[in-house]
This record gives sequence, C-alpha cells and structure tokens, in this order.
Amino acid sequence: MTKFVMAIDQGTTSTRAILFDYEGNAISTAQREVPNIFPNEGWVEISPLKVWISVVDVINEVLINANTDMAHIDSIGITNQRETAIIWEKETGLPVYNGVVWQSRQSVDICESLEEYREIIHQKSGLLINPYFSASKIRWILDHIPNGQERAEAGELMFGTVDTWIIYKLTQGRTFATDVTNASRTMLFNIFELKWDDELLRIFNVPKCMLPEVKASSDDYGEASYFPGNVHIFADAGDQHASLFGHNCFNAGDSKNTYGTGCFMLMNTGTKPILSKNGLLTTIAWKIKDQVVYALEGSVFVGGASIQWLRDGLQVIEKASESEKYATKVEDSEGVYFVPAFVGLGTPYWDDDVRGSMFGITRATTKNHIIRATLEAIAYQTRDVFEVMKKEAGIEINSLRVDGGATQNNFLMQFQSDILQLEVKKPKCLETTALGAAYLAGLYSGYWKDTWDIRSKHQYQAKFNPKMDKEVAAKKLKGWDLAVKCAINFKPRREK
Repeated sequence: MTKFVMAIDQGTTSTRAILFDYEGNAISTAQREVPNIFPNEGWVEISPLKVWISVVDVINEVLINANTDMAHIDSIGITNQRETAIIWEKETGLPVYNGVVWQSRQSVDICESLEEYREIIHQKSGLLINPYFSASKIRWILDHIPNGQERAEAGELMFGTVDTWIIYKLTQGRTFATDVTNASRTMLFNIFELKWDDELLRIFNVPKCMLPEVKASSDDYGEASYFPGNVHIFADAGDQHASLFGHNCFNAGDSKNTYGTGCFMLMNTGTKPILSKNGLLTTIAWKIKDQVVYALEGSVFVGGASIQWLRDGLQVIEKASESEKYATKVEDSEGVYFVPAFVGLGTPYWDDDVRGSMFGITRATTKNHIIRATLEAIAYQTRDVFEVMKKEAGIEINSLRVDGGATQNNFLMQFQSDILQLEVKKPKCLETTALGAAYLAGLYSGYWKDTWDIRSKHQYQAKFNPKMDKEVAAKKLKGWDLAVKCAINFKPRREK
C-alpha cells in the first residue's frame, strides 16, 4: 500500500497541507487563507479558532484531492509561523484572546520597560529583546484579560505557539507540547540548557505551569485522534528551521535564504551555539534524538516588498514577474544604487530610522536602471547578512540554497551568485518548509532511513555559478557600501 507523509504548514496568512511521496514529490496540496486582524495601528492578531478550522479543512481537502484517506498516511509533520502567542483555557480548550502575531508591535512598551535585561536575555536565549518574540506577547495578553495573571498562576491557562495549539487540538487535548525550535523563539527558553529558564520567566512574570513540554523536532507528539486512522504527529518545527532542514542543510556552514516579502537567512553552525556580536540571532536549528543543531539567523526587512513597490508605488511594472524583463534591457545599473530601507535596515545595521534612498541618478537613468538597481539591492542586502554570518561562524561556505517567490527571477539569482562569488542552488521542490517538516516526520517513523536517504532524493531545478569577474563584483560592492553609509547619514535626526 502506497503511503505518504503529510505536512501541515501554518503560515501568517494561510494554512496548507501537502502530501509527499518517498521521492520527496508533492503529490497533493490544499490551502486556506486565514485573515489577520488589525485592531490598532501596528497590532496584528489572528483568530486561533479560524486557524484550527483551516487545519481541519486542508487535511480533509488534501486527502480528497489525492483520492486517499488517513490509512495511506505514514505520519504528520507540523511547521508554523513562529513567535505568535496563543493562550487558552485548560478546562474548555477555548482561546481567551486572539493570537498575537509575530509581526505585532503591541507589546513594544513592555520590551522597552525591560531594556535593562537585554544582555541576560541575549546570553540565555540567543535573542535580542524585541516585541517580535513571544514572551512580551504572553505578558500583554495576561495584562489585558480579566484576572489573567491570577488564572495563569492557578494553572487555568495554557500558552502555546501555533504548533502547540494545532497539536493540542489534533490530539484532542492529550498532548501539550512544543519543539525546541519554537521554544527557542519565545525569549523564555535557555538554548544552552534546553529548558524553560526560571530567570527569564521571572523577568516577564510568566508562570511555568502554563508552558508546554519541550520535545525534539523529530519525536512522537501523539495520535492525531481528531481524524480516525491512528496516524501520529512525528515532527514539529518552526517554519525557517523546517526550511533549513528541507534544503538538506545538514552540515555546519550549509546556508539557505528565503526570498519573501523580506529575506530570512539561516546557517547551520553545528552542535555548539555561537552568540552573535553583530545583531544575528542564535537559534536552535533542530533536535533529532539527543543531538541538537544550532543556527545563526539574519533578516533583511525589505526583499520582495521592493518589487511590489515598483509595481504598486512607482507603477513602473504591472506584474512582479516583469522586473526581470526590464532589468535585462540594460547591461548594468549605470552606477544607480537603491537602498530600500522603507522600515529601516535589518542585519547587520539594525537601524529603524533609516529610510529608502537612491543614488547615482543622471539624465540617462531610465526605469530599466531603477528596476535593475532594485533587484540588485535584494542581492546586496543578502550579501551583508552572509558576510556577517561567515565571519562570526568562522566556516567556509561553498553554496547558498534558495527558496521563495523572488527565486523565479533568474536575473536576481545570477546576480546573487555573482555578488557572493559562490554557487546558488534552487531546489526542484520550492515548498521546502513543508518538505522539511515531512522529512523530520518520516525520519522518526522510518519512512526515510536517515539523512543520507533524504539526500539521495533531493534534486535541484537550477544552479547559478558566478559569471562576473571578482574585481567587477568588488567594485559594485564598494558602491553599495557607500550608498548604505550615505542613507544612514541622511536619516532624519530624532528630536531630543
């Protein structure tokens, strides 16, 4: 009987279920949008019940699409939007408030009030104190529901990131757990000792009794008994970690970059965590059996969003896919540099006050040059993150694996290879996040024997190797570095 591994990929705006076969092919997909809620400026929330309904819907649909049933499912792997905080009642299993999404800034005041603990938090969690992570979101919810702290301390409330919520509902309340990757993004988990940290819990005044058990990424999370068929959940991992695994980044130095609205780069740093001195995040990549693998993570705030700006803001293209056509109409950007700091600059600058800037414009500049410079800026920003990672990890890197919507732009991928002066590899299956969750589940069940078995199935649809002369690339990078410095110097000064 042919069996498949099911991956449930719960993202910020949609939920997907994908069935993978032994060769790593996606043979059936289902998707449901999950609307975000914006109660106030800068706030982003989500309905936990709508998330759960979307999970039930996509599981049913993916089975119907494949003309199969749970009897043909080997196991389930779950991957999820990270950091989003959900709190629910132990007695009823119903949420006490909306989920507060990772993007939300509603707990910024809490973070600012705890600034004195920045170094302690970094040394234990590998993270920088920021409303992005779960801890301040938990504190905010407990402060904004009736008797929140008292109920939490009495053991009446349960906290989970989205994975924990889905597992709890799928197992009908029998499993209350998360994995090390999601725990490592809460700002409450000690990534060295692999446990909820009492000092971090005291800083945020979060009762330990409301926190889930922390398990390996490839582990038995119990039977998904909401659906008949005795199918177990054998994997759980945050989306970027699952993507790293889905890219087969199994060795120290293996790196991947996701080109979405922003860009997320992760590098496998092996079995010892490296605390960054340049604004990178230290995180757990995954845990399989007793082995923990760590990663460095860097973020580019504006990646594909700059292409959307060309389309919706400047209106110089009608579709994002047209950017490649116009960019290749000119031989180069003719000295034009665009720093797309619409919301500040991320790694390694971490400057929220910088704004977008364009340099080197002449009367000969056309929209083609501007479009090309915009695409080049995505590659330049990725290089900035990459160089910091390489320096801090002290590891030689031979290639960069890529995924995300902008990887369809072959000009961008070639320019990325030229600027980095290394091979850029695009996998056959671009659903690497879901694939990583499937791989982790199938490893636990024995569907795949080991990572070597997985490697033998992994295929690439395209590989880009450097074509640009090293000296030319170095000259272009010198211009980019100058453009960034100018943009930083131009930023408006805060009034004292």
